Amino acid sequence: MSASGPSRPYSKAELISDAALHVTALVVALGAVPVLITLTAIWYGQAAPITGVAIYGATLIAMISASLLYNHLPMPHWRSWLLRFDRSAIYLKIAGTYTPFTLLTGAGGLLLTVIWVFAILAAIANFFIPRRSVGLSIGICLALGWAVVAGGWSIIAQLPLAVVILMITGGLLYTVGTLFLALHKLRFHNTIWHGFVFAASTLFFIAIFMQSATGV
Repeated sequence: MSASGPSRPYSKAELISDAALHVTALVVALGAVPVLITLTAIWYGQAAPITGVAIYGATLIAMISASLLYNHLPMPHWRSWLLRFDRSAIYLKIAGTYTPFTLLTGAGGLLLTVIWVFAILAAIANFFIPRRSVGLSIGICLALGWAVVAGGWSIIAQLPLAVVILMITGGLLYTVGTLFLALHKLRFHNTIWHGFVFAASTLFFIAIFMQSATGV
């Protein structure tokens, strides 16, 4: 969830606040994802919807875990590899977030395929071209995330207005959060950035839960 390493040493307070945020998010995700999968299974009883929310949940937990390890595992010699996993997990989580909306509505199959292809290619390239610029990494994330505006109207048309509003708000939070990611000299910028990410992730989780609940 971090586009690059810090340009200055973080203070103890910055590290503690960011670690606490990560641990809280991970604990919440580990508790909420099984509930979402279980309820979707009860509501639908079909493989596609269950698979969709399971993929989303797995990528969400993987993203938070990769970010926690990269930002707070005290092993400097692993840092470059952890950064690659961190960035790759972001790309896959974006694709994972599209997945339940498509499998729950039955719309947007082509867009979902394109998103997954680009996310996987970006994740693989991340290991072979690890020194890509921060701007490029952010650009890839924003392009993948907002691709629904260009090619996802068939999905949007199937969603309740409340779900669409949650998705737009979540997307805006992610986008605004990237500004704080780039402000390395701002104290607590990393914690603020991750706060935006976790807030946006919460909105998307609620949106997916609400969409899944329409199957009741």
